[in-house]
Formats: sequence, C-alpha cells, structure tokens
Amino acid sequence: MQHKSMRPGTTAVHGGQSPCPLTGAVMPPISLASTYAQASPGEHQGFEYTRSHNPTRYACERCIAVLEGSTIPEEVDPSMGGFAFASGLAAISTVLDMLETGDRVVAMDDLYGGTHRLFSQVKARSQGLDFACVDLSDPSTLAEAVDENTKLIWVETPTNPMLKIADLAAIAEFGRANGIMTACDNTFCSPMVQRPLELGFDICMHSGTKFIGGHSDVIGGFLVTGDAALAERIRFHQNSIGSILSPFDSYLMLRGMKTLSIRMQRHCDSAMHLAKWLEEHPRVRRVIYPGLPSHPQYDLARRQMTIEGTPAGGGIISVDLDGDLAGTRKMMESLSVFTLAESLGGVESLANHPAIMTHASVPDALRAELGITDTLVRLSVGIEDVADLQDDLEQSLDAMG
Repeated sequence: MQHKSMRPGTTAVHGGQSPCPLTGAVMPPISLASTYAQASPGEHQGFEYTRSHNPTRYACERCIAVLEGSTIPEEVDPSMGGFAFASGLAAISTVLDMLETGDRVVAMDDLYGGTHRLFSQVKARSQGLDFACVDLSDPSTLAEAVDENTKLIWVETPTNPMLKIADLAAIAEFGRANGIMTACDNTFCSPMVQRPLELGFDICMHSGTKFIGGHSDVIGGFLVTGDAALAERIRFHQNSIGSILSPFDSYLMLRGMKTLSIRMQRHCDSAMHLAKWLEEHPRVRRVIYPGLPSHPQYDLARRQMTIEGTPAGGGIISVDLDGDLAGTRKMMESLSVFTLAESLGGVESLANHPAIMTHASVPDALRAELGITDTLVRLSVGIEDVADLQDDLEQSLDAMG
C-alpha cells in the first residue's frame, strides 16, 4: 500500500518505513555510528556523517512527514520533508535562522513561554528580528500587523495555555497572497487532529516531547514541509546548525508515533468528558476547551480539528478556578493521579500552573492581558481511566476549602 493511500492510524505505524533489507527487522535499527565508510573519496551509500545523515533519524523524519501530509517523494528528499531536532525550540530557532537581520515576524500573542522567550529575549537581540505579537484568532489583525519587511507568520493553534484557535486556511491564503512564509506550531493537536500543510501552510512544527513521543521520556522537535525547495533550505540549516535529534531519541520518537492514533483518541475522549464535568463544577469559574460549545471559536474548531472526520477538541483543558492563588495551590498540591509537572501530551495526566511554571518568563502585563491569572490551571489529560481522573479532580477541588 502506498503511504499516500493509508489512513492516519496506519500511517502512524508504517509511514516512511519498510523492513530492514539486510535482516528483515520490522523496526528500523538504531544506527549509532557517527561516520560511515566510503569506497572512494565522495563515494558512499548515502551516509557520510550522522549530523548530516542517519538512517534511524531518516525513518523517524519520514514518518512525521507523511503523517503531516507532505507529498515530497523519498527520491527528491531522503526524509520526505521531515526534519528532527534536539528540541522543539531548536526546531523553531532553525526556522528563524532562515530569516535575515531586520526581517519582521508576525506571531500569535498567546505563545508557549519558551517560544516567547526565544523571540523576545534571544532572536530580537542576536539576530535583529522584529517581532509583532497579535491576536491571530482574528485573521483581520494580519493586515495591520504586516509590513514590507514581514517574512514569517508564526501561529500556535490551539494556543498555550489559553487555547485560542487560529483559522489556518485563512492565514495560509493571506500568506500566499502576500509572499509571506507561514509556520504553525501543531504541538497541541498532533497530526492526528490537525494538519496545517493540508490547509496551505508552508511549515508545520512540533515539540515532539509532547504527544508525538507521548511517554515523557524523550526531548525532541520536528519541522515538516511539503515544498521541496523549502525542504532543501531547512536541510542546509539543520546540517549547518547541527541541533539534530540523536539516533536513540529518534528511535523513541518513532516508537511513540506508532501508538499516536489510539492515544490521541483516548486523550480527546477523556478531555471532552472532563471538560463537560468541570464546566458544571461550583469551584470552577470557567473552562476553556475547543470541544465545548462555550468556546468562542467552537465552530472553527469543529471544522479544523478532527479525528477521521469527527470533531475533536484535543487533550488539553485550561481551567480558571473560582478562588485565589492560595486555593489554587491547595488544589494542585492535593492531586494524586494527575502529576504536578511541566510539559504535556504524555500517557500520564499532568497539571500545570502557567503563571508560575511554563509561562513565568512572559511579562506580568502580557500574562494579565492574555488571561493567564493566578487561578488558571492547565490540564494535560492522559490515558488513565477517566473515572479515576474525575475522582482525583473532585477531591482536589474539594481541598480548596
């Protein structure tokens, strides 16, 4: 069966892979070699040095590429438009390194704290990039934010942690019409729920640490493009900068992707159940979840976020508790099935306090403007029995007093 004819659940298991031609191994072997023998200077079997080429990383990169809908054939690009990095931030940094000093980047205002830090405290200084952060949940803001120096539109959707939704098709159309490259951080959805390339985006990015790896045991990042010329540029920068994913971590990512389809279905189903229940809880002021009709962009989310054609809200819920910081601390300290920790997307459920933890580097004024308050809690819903998760939230909410 050709990869392009496979459904996502099958692609996650087989995409970009075939049994080892030497041994028949069904899982691509971990190739730890740093260098490869050459028959004559410049004559090799497609591999010279692992920073530039590695068969285990290629297998991982091809899998994420076909999952995201890249149609670049292997004979054109060895990883079919997929690129694996040492972290999600390394992947984002590589995109920014393709820009020139003085270029403008228009980005979503509600960004992962690490992305905001990279933009405002590193690349604005070291590379002289001009960042404009606006609410891209309203596509009309683009026309006012871009200028003649704008070379990149950077989108998160859903955003972290306020779960705003950006209209990817509309933004992609704007980018094409104005000659501006578009890139989407698709971490919160994974390719099982949302595929930005199919909606017209130039680049899709993932923190593979989250849903892709899925087991909280590996750090990595990905870029995927369906444009062969852009893939060539990314490959040059990946090799030149060198922040590649190691062979062993590539193996772990690939192993994680094989169960991505069934994990995402469980994440989404359980998150929807808990979001509905939390919305009725007396100690909850507001629930933010794309799958709820109360979400301001519910209709867009239903069109843009789907699993096999069925609307899906993702595995992340943000909850504004009806209390204060002290009560919120008590609630989070009382959790027993949910783990109080940063990150998200693993098989285990995690609870995070954005204002103190993941978004502490975001300026206070911007956090207040976005709604990242002392009572906001972000829940990453794992694959445990949803009844146990609900019981845990119930007893921890009761502990608020």
